[in-house]
Amino acid sequence: MSEIYDLIVIGGGPGGYVAAIRAAQLGFTVAVIEKRNALGGTCLNEGCIPSKALLDSSELFVQARDKFAGHGILVEPPSLDLDKMMKRKQDIITRLTRGIASLFKKNQITLITGTGQLGAPATDGPLQVIASTDDGEQTLQGKRVLLATGSVAIDIPGLPQDGKQVGQARDALEYDSIPEHLVVIGGGYIGLELGSVWLRLGSKVTVVEMLEEMLPSTDKEVTTALLKSLKKQGMTIHAGTKVAGMEQTEQGVTLKLEGKIEESLNCDKVLVAVGRKPCIDGLGLDKAGVNLDEARRIAVDENYQTNIKNIFAIGDLIHGPMLAHKAMDEGVVFAEQWAGENPVVDYNLIPGVVYTHPEAASIGLTEEQLKEQGTAYKVGRFPFMASGRARAMDNVDGFVKVLANPDSGRILGVHIIGPFASELISEAVTIMAFDGSIEDVALTMHAHPTLSETFKEAALGAFGKAVHG
Repeated sequence: MSEIYDLIVIGGGPGGYVAAIRAAQLGFTVAVIEKRNALGGTCLNEGCIPSKALLDSSELFVQARDKFAGHGILVEPPSLDLDKMMKRKQDIITRLTRGIASLFKKNQITLITGTGQLGAPATDGPLQVIASTDDGEQTLQGKRVLLATGSVAIDIPGLPQDGKQVGQARDALEYDSIPEHLVVIGGGYIGLELGSVWLRLGSKVTVVEMLEEMLPSTDKEVTTALLKSLKKQGMTIHAGTKVAGMEQTEQGVTLKLEGKIEESLNCDKVLVAVGRKPCIDGLGLDKAGVNLDEARRIAVDENYQTNIKNIFAIGDLIHGPMLAHKAMDEGVVFAEQWAGENPVVDYNLIPGVVYTHPEAASIGLTEEQLKEQGTAYKVGRFPFMASGRARAMDNVDGFVKVLANPDSGRILGVHIIGPFASELISEAVTIMAFDGSIEDVALTMHAHPTLSETFKEAALGAFGKAVHG
């Protein structure tokens, strides 16, 4: 008789591999079915990590071109070796995927390369999962099954993708030459980040967004400042505009725009970045009787269990923002709850980051949401141009904005645009997780000179006591 695993995980991305490792650490026997030849999912292989590698490389290129001389570093006009840049990106991916693989070995997790599908509902005994590999099919048995297959990019009807002229984010991470004109369809964080990469490296970049407001879940003051900065860098942004048609030739692509902008755009590359949807095809949900919610995500309870006993789901498959850090935390919570512990994910405290330059990061409620709710609040702001550390870095664009209850001082939201916003936001998350107040921040000593002082100064600003503001 084949082994009965305590847990079978379908999907080896951020949620799946973290859940597998934590479950194994807690003493459970675990098998993971992953379709790629490498662990880490979209995030590590063709999303978060490679995009950050290229964002870092492209920003260094801009600094060498535009800022080194101001620091007294005199170099020839920098030239670009795109092949080497791409190799660096791939080396980073390889090192990280090998690291996860070594953790699987360390924790004695069985890894099967292939796709997984739920078997027929079990009336009694273990659940069955059919693993399809290059060597054929095999049936695994498990006491629990965790679905963690993530999400896939949404296609636009009438805009066929060939992965060369017209493609998704993964294609834009693999261009073998600098596009002359890149059109990004979709003005979310993925489109803005990848558009920024190629803009810095020399492409003309046009972003087309159907919605009137870009980044609608971000504080409007931050969004306005970010878009102003991107436009100043040379990015063309058309909000309230949609792509109504497309023609492809060997010479390039022509897009017909409708809405606020009525024109035809000629370009050589098109990046479709209009969002993502749960990757549920082929999981056998219907056969197993697993229910979906109104948004066509897998419906789960507070313990991530579906309507079918011992079948669970996390990450992009379920409610909430499609973010790797959310999936990771859900993976840990799933495993630890199973072991009798009582952790929870606070869905009100999921930080969001846009890794452009400047970076933008947020946690909690926006000013627009507070106004809509009729909630009283007060605001503290502090600009990076008044920060000694930011001045020393020659990186002064942006500000820190703190929203707090006017009576208790409890922090309701923090919104940052500026240098290393992605790192600074974690202090705000921690303070808010413990129901901290602006007074707590204001009375906490911060090292000088640091960028983190801007958070303290913004908190002081809410009292009208900012020293440097």
